[in-house]
Amino acid sequence: MSVSYEYYKIFYYVAKYHSFNKAASMLYNSQPNITRAINNLESALNCRLFLRSHRGVTLTEEGEALFQYVQAAHRQIELGESMLESIHDLKLGNISIGISIGIAEGFIRETILPAIQSFHESYPKIRLRIINNSTPQLIADIEEDLLDIAIITSGSCQKKISEEFLLHSFRDIVVAGASYAFLCENPVSLQDIVKQPLISLWRQTETYDLYHKFFLANGLDFEPQVETATTSQLLAFTESNMGIAFISPKYATPSLEQKKIFRLELREELPLRTVAMIHSKKAKDSPTVTAFQNILQKRKNG
Repeated sequence: MSVSYEYYKIFYYVAKYHSFNKAASMLYNSQPNITRAINNLESALNCRLFLRSHRGVTLTEEGEALFQYVQAAHRQIELGESMLESIHDLKLGNISIGISIGIAEGFIRETILPAIQSFHESYPKIRLRIINNSTPQLIADIEEDLLDIAIITSGSCQKKISEEFLLHSFRDIVVAGASYAFLCENPVSLQDIVKQPLISLWRQTETYDLYHKFFLANGLDFEPQVETATTSQLLAFTESNMGIAFISPKYATPSLEQKKIFRLELREELPLRTVAMIHSKKAKDSPTVTAFQNILQKRKNG
């Protein structure tokens, strides 16, 4: 049986107020239209739903039975509308944020975490889920709508993703432990670098792919002797004289100042890198995503 939901809505208001006129007023409709809709509903259901008199209308036995279900359905719809209103007003909901393992902890502490904290303080009812992963995996999760937002390194987005919101740009520096301090005496080339052990993030990361392509463009193979899971591990291995690494200046500064590592002057210019926020096209108009992006924008500009 196919009956217009509008008929059931009108039935609900007539039954609730025991009046065709009152139902018409509540629905911003006319009394003849309300009467016509009820007649059509009774015809479709092949039963009488109301008893009409000069005192108003009352439900028949069939009408009472139907009203129990229509009333329950109407309440569920009202709850759904209320929930959507709460989500739109950021009084309820969830947000999942992925952060690339290639992003320097200094930038995370200075920009990303304060933005997350500010968002949480402004919208305490929104549940947060934070994950760390490689940039390629975060992009894949965004494409599959497994994440609302991802903060990634470099600009390797695909067409399924909306435009990047740029947060930071930088070039890595070349660093090494005390055992390689002799390389600091004069500028070195990539040709000199490949003769030494190299340390990199593991090969399924955007960072590894970036340097693989960079070395290849300079006619060299990028073959790290040590691959790590995080930037903090990369720095720790460099401090332990395991080899030479490419790392963000912000991340390396404390260790450089403490002379745990040394900076090498490279003749070639390293590729420009970026940190950007991305989200799926599906999440573009989400009020939660928009609110977080606005807070992140303020942190960036501040």
